[in-house]
Amino acid sequence: MNAGILQPAAAGLQACAVPCYGRRMSPGDLNWDDLRIVAAVRDAGSYAGAGARLRIDETTVGRRLARIEIALGVRLFEAIDGVRRPTAACETVLAHVEAMAHHAAGIAQVGAAQTGVSGRFRIAATAAVAESILAPRTASLLTAHSGLRLHVLTASHNVSFSRWQADFAIRLRKPDKGDFTIARLGSLRLYLIEPASAAPSFVCAYPDALDAIPEQQILKQRKLIDAARCITDNVRVMSEVLRSGQAAAVLPEHACHDLLGDRTLRVTQLPRRRDVWLLVQTHLKRDPAARVVIDWLRDCFADYQARD
Repeated sequence: MNAGILQPAAAGLQACAVPCYGRRMSPGDLNWDDLRIVAAVRDAGSYAGAGARLRIDETTVGRRLARIEIALGVRLFEAIDGVRRPTAACETVLAHVEAMAHHAAGIAQVGAAQTGVSGRFRIAATAAVAESILAPRTASLLTAHSGLRLHVLTASHNVSFSRWQADFAIRLRKPDKGDFTIARLGSLRLYLIEPASAAPSFVCAYPDALDAIPEQQILKQRKLIDAARCITDNVRVMSEVLRSGQAAAVLPEHACHDLLGDRTLRVTQLPRRRDVWLLVQTHLKRDPAARVVIDWLRDCFADYQARD
């Protein structure tokens, strides 16, 4: 890649260098306009969808992508069930593209930051974690570091960390594998919540896909799972259902803290806890601004666990 890539990248993938059509391309001829086509096809799953995002026609997308594949000597996509899916080579290319975009954005912000560190970071977390643990402490971070911008992504099921749609991710399950750095942030208390004066009419449980989580295992061990008639992966929904005084559920503390003092409910703190994991894109480990955000995330969980 040449230095000309950085200026379009810093402009947020908008500016485009004009490709050369008069001779066969080599990898050194690739510019940001070429590379964002690869990313758009990956995200949209089709040439038509990529063309709509980039405001160019589908035929142009296909032609440009073919030229890129020839230049690199690899196949970037395979058509599977009508969807363009990236090959392993394509994922490698896109990992470099995302790293370039991040560093270019950092270069663009050097002059913008008044003092201290600067950068834009995307944090993927469940809505409950973001609301209860991160949000109360966000103002202190952004006030102390005027050059930082945070994008908090709470629809975590739509956020692909492996596809670089987030810089940090907070997960309540430890990933089996992945090209990222992972560290334990802490652990959350778990509570069994039931009606105070009667047996529950039904139990709130988690979908089968979450059978391995501690909450679901506890329900099974206590033989409550057979009474499960409200199934959801949304802990806020469970919390609201519990207010009726008719249901039982096992919830992590950040999802039920406001229920713990409710005298209509019987609350039992369980010995088992739920571990919380932080995923960090590998290239950010030595980024000074990223380190500030990582330390802040650690402090958020440390402060939350130290309360009371």
